[in-house]
Formats: sequence, structure tokens, C-alpha cells
Amino acid sequence: MSASDLDKVFGEKGLIARSHGRYEYRPGQIAMAEKVAEALSEKRHLIVEAGTGTGKTLAYLIPAIAASLEKNQRIVVSTGTKNLQEQLMEKDIPFLQRALPRKFTAAYMKGRSNYACIYRINKAGDQPILEGLDQLGHFRRVAEWSRETATGDRRELDDLPEDLPFWSRINAKGDTCIGQKCPDFDQCFITRMRNRAESADIVVVNHHLFFADLNVRGNQFGKVIPDYAAVIFDEAHLIEDIAADYFGFQVSNFQLDELVRDAATLPITDAGLTREIDRAASKVHGLAEQFWARFPSARSDGRFPLLPDTFSQRTAQGATRPTPVGEAYVALEAALQRLDAAIAGPAESLPEAESLLRRARQARFDLDFVVAQTERNFVYWMERRGKGFFLRASPVDVSELLREKLFDKVGSCILTSATMSSGGRFDFVRGRLGLDSSRTSGFEAPSSFDFESQAIAYLPRSMPDPRTPEFTQLAAGEIVKLLMATEGRAFVLCTSNQSMRALYEQVSARVSFPCFVQGSMSRAGLLERFRETANPVLFATSSFWQGVDVQGEQLSCVIIDKLPFSVPTDPLVAARARFIDENGGNSFADLSLPQAIISLKQGIGRLIRSRSDRGVIAILDPRLRTKRYGREVIESLPRMRITSNIEDVARHLARSEEKKDGAHAPSLPDPTSDESLI
Repeated sequence: MSASDLDKVFGEKGLIARSHGRYEYRPGQIAMAEKVAEALSEKRHLIVEAGTGTGKTLAYLIPAIAASLEKNQRIVVSTGTKNLQEQLMEKDIPFLQRALPRKFTAAYMKGRSNYACIYRINKAGDQPILEGLDQLGHFRRVAEWSRETATGDRRELDDLPEDLPFWSRINAKGDTCIGQKCPDFDQCFITRMRNRAESADIVVVNHHLFFADLNVRGNQFGKVIPDYAAVIFDEAHLIEDIAADYFGFQVSNFQLDELVRDAATLPITDAGLTREIDRAASKVHGLAEQFWARFPSARSDGRFPLLPDTFSQRTAQGATRPTPVGEAYVALEAALQRLDAAIAGPAESLPEAESLLRRARQARFDLDFVVAQTERNFVYWMERRGKGFFLRASPVDVSELLREKLFDKVGSCILTSATMSSGGRFDFVRGRLGLDSSRTSGFEAPSSFDFESQAIAYLPRSMPDPRTPEFTQLAAGEIVKLLMATEGRAFVLCTSNQSMRALYEQVSARVSFPCFVQGSMSRAGLLERFRETANPVLFATSSFWQGVDVQGEQLSCVIIDKLPFSVPTDPLVAARARFIDENGGNSFADLSLPQAIISLKQGIGRLIRSRSDRGVIAILDPRLRTKRYGREVIESLPRMRITSNIEDVARHLARSEEKKDGAHAPSLPDPTSDESLI
């Protein structure tokens, strides 16, 4: 796709401008589209940092569509969230299908658990899947919908509660699927989804499905996504952690509970065999409960490392003996073997038993892998979340796996996000993901926003180190001053739940503005309340640092309590740092600092969402001034004025109001005094 072709599409009088009443000409969008077109044509990889307002979605979609049609090849677009995936399929792609002269087809694919299973719904009458009579109406609604829907996508059931307790018993998740032996295989929603994708030019997936597919390609389970010539990753800064999840191993109490439950509902008519399976399943259930209860960390939520002596210890004589957890594991493993043996016979002729046997063996394999701890490139830990216990093993470094499975095999990979660089370079992302520097280029798309006039950064003086006890109290005081200057209308983004709760309690008691806190209602509900309430203040943690869009003066201030360094005691973070140090690197400079910069830029990106937005970025962490690395952090942020004078904050907002009303705006303080440019 040539530059002249792109101008005909993106130009001020181009196809998009003629088809979209509010289209804005953006040089950065055209520049990005040119780079994407070149990479797809030359079969190269490309990293693109495209900040808010660049128009990156169309900047990668249009070259992708052109390349797909020109070369008759399928291109996959992978998004960071299902919400973005749905936006592409419901808004951006239909618009392009109307606007572009050449016709193309597109399909979307989600993870199997998003879809209903016709077979399991039809069999539900023979199994106790409802937890109470109050769910009967909901189940009837789902059953009726399953006979009418063309997609089977759970999202269509917007009139039902989000957390249907029985959905896990009737969805199409892969570990319970009986495949082509299913009598409903042809009309299955998964079969239909795959057929649509096989005939599409553009296939839209999300990162979780993409890496689940990448992990199983080439093994006995085959592939989920049809073959593709190129892939575009939107929100590509999320790739490393998601890939680590899918290239790892996991076993949970939920997984074992489902095995036991499904074993009890196998359609077997032999009474003797049924009793044998029931006894084996009951044994697994009891021993699994003992196993989870013996972990020292079983009583509190969080992530805890599994050390080499978790399951066995050496005696003074040099022999090894199992710990209490190890003894429980040995007993549980024997019970799983017994269940395996009981199911193996009927599995030869009964598809449900074959599926259950596969799941039981996978659970045993994963459990043995975690307990053995023999792979040095893996980190092993236990995670407790509410009622859930998870034993996990993840690769410490995914770069080689990604290079081997993805970047060396796919012609072109485009990775884009609003935050991809650190210190103006892409070395961090390139190294962490295993991208070959000779085949990969980086590009920072020019922003259409003028941060120097739209935003001001406030860095208070005389704040104590964030690790000291007095930091929270003084931070609360600074937040109160800022809220008075901005009249609320603020996000307070915190790096931990503890900090969020403490600041919320101290600040909300001292201001009259309506204050909301994450966890009090759903994420979508909080955003809706924030948008509809006058002068609101929202206290939140990590999930609100990205993917949140509040335009206009309703959000005029983003306050960040501390630099978002990863928790050093987290097992995966600690293992990655140790791996870098042991291989001659510097874990702080090579991992902790670049990650923090990218996360900080995500948080700052909540403020300026349009050309008319004005506002204040406040970072309360004094390390920006006191530590040598502070300059590198500041230089990585959008260029804007920086001040430590709270009066400048009010003056900036007043100037913005006057500019909006057409009045003469007073100048900001002399940048050579207390204020400077980031």
C-alpha cells in the first residue's frame, strides 16, 4: 500500500473523511499506517508506540485489510481485552466495510468458555446443575436463547446477571468437549465460529485466546485459530505476562472439584463400575481438601513461592523425607491414579469418559510438574484468591519461546500500544519478547495532542520516601490540596489496595466531593457513576491504570501516589529479577525501571483523551526528584510543564476555562523559576 494510496484513504478529502462526519486529519495516523504497510509488505516485525489520539486502530486495520486482499492471506488482529475486540467488530470494521471500495470479510473468535454448549444444555436435565430454584428461570431463558442465537456468545444475554452460577456447567470450554464424537458437532457454536474464521480475511481475537492457541499448535490438540500470514497485537505491552500464563502449568482446587463432580455424572449403566468410580472420585475429593489445607499460606490471599523444601526436606543424615504437604501430595497422586484406572475402561467407548480421562491425566501431569520443580527456567508458586487455591509454574523468560513459536514462524508481527518505549527506546520490549533486532524496527507515532498546552505536571516538594510511615498522611494532605484546586474531577491511582484504602479513608473525610473507591461496585458501574456525578473523585488501583476513557472536564486531574514498581517479593517478579542478575544484567535498570515507566505512562494516559481536554498530572513520589533514575522517568513522559506550586495547578485550569470561553488566558509562571518543561 503506497503513500499515495494511504493519502486517498486518510487524507483531508480521502475516503475516511468523506464517510465519517467527525473525522480529524492526523499526520501521526498516516505515518503509522505507512510503517505498518511497509512491515506487512516486507515481512518484517514492527513495534509502534501510538499514544491516545493517534487513531491507531484504523492506522493498522486499513493496511492489514489491503495486504490481506492483495496477497489473499489471512491476518489476525489480537486485542488486549474482549471490550476492544468487540469495539473492532461492532464499530470500526463495519465502518470500514461501508467506507472502503474493496469488500473484505471479518470474523471474531473468543475463548470457548464464552460460548454455550448445545450438548451440555440438552443434557442438563439429567444432571443437578442448579444451586437453587431461583436459578430455574435463568436457565430456561438460556435454553430458549441457545435455540435462537446464531453465535452462542454469552455476551448476548445482557438481560441476565453477569455471574450465572451454572454457566460453567453449560459452556463450551475445551476440557469438557467431546469433539467430533458429539452429536451436536455440526451445529456447535464453536464449529460455527471456526467456520466463519476459516473464510475470513481478518480474524479478530484477544491475547488470551491467541496464546492459548499458540501453546497447543503442533501437539495432539491441534490449533484453534486458522493459519495466518501476519498478526497485529493491540495493547501489546500485555503480551509477556499473558504468554507466561499460557506457556506455564496450573492445577487448582476448582479443577479437581470439577473432575470429581463430572465423574459422578458419567452416563454409565454398569452399577459396579459406577460404584468404583464414585469411590475413587470421593477419595480424590477428600485428599484434595487435605492437600490444600496443609499449605502454610492457605489462610490468606496472595502469591507465595514454592521453595525446593515445600514438598520434601533433607534429614541430618542426608536422606529426604516428605513434608506434611508432600505426604498429602503422595496420597492425592495415588487417588488420582485410581480414578484414572477406573475411568480408562469406559473411556474406550464413551466420549464423556474419554474427555474426563484426558482432563484427569492433564491435572496429574501439571501437578507433578509443579511439585517436581525440575525445570530451571520456571518459577513455582501458590496463589490464593478467595476460595481458590492455584499451584502454578510459569517460565521466567518467555523470549526464547516467543521467538521459536511466533516471531521466527510468522511473516510479520505488528506490536502496538500507547506505551511501548522506555527512555525513547524499544530495547526493553524487544529484549523481553525475543524480537530479532535485525528484523524488527521501532516507531513512535507523533501524537495529535499538545501536552505542553493541555496538561501540567505537579510534583510536590518535601514529600518523604514512599516507604516511610508518614508518607500516606502527607500524601493525603497533598491530594486534598489538589482536589480543592481542581474541584474534584479526579482519579487517584494507587499502586496497592492498602494504599488505596488508606488514602480513601483519610481524604474522603476531609473533602465534600463525592468519593468512590474501587471494589464498592463493578468497574463499569464505578465509571458510570463517575461520569454522571458532579465533581467526583475515584480511588482505584491497577485495573483503572489502563483501558479507561473519560473525556472532557469531568476528569481534570490524575493523581498517582507512587511510581508503579512491581512488588519485588512477588514470586514471578523475583524470579525474573534473579534470572537477569545471574546472567550478567542489572534487574533494576533492565526490568524494574522500564516496567515502571511503561505502567506510569499508562496511568498518565487516562487524562488527555481528546484535543479539547485540559488537566493536571500529579505524581506524589519524591523519587522523581531525589533519585538518579528520576530524570529518565521524566524524560519518558509526554513533554509538558512541571511545577511544585499548587497555585500553578489552579491557574492552569483557570487558563483552560478562559481559553474555552474565548477569553484572554494569562501566562503561566516563568519556566526558569520553579517550573520547567518535562
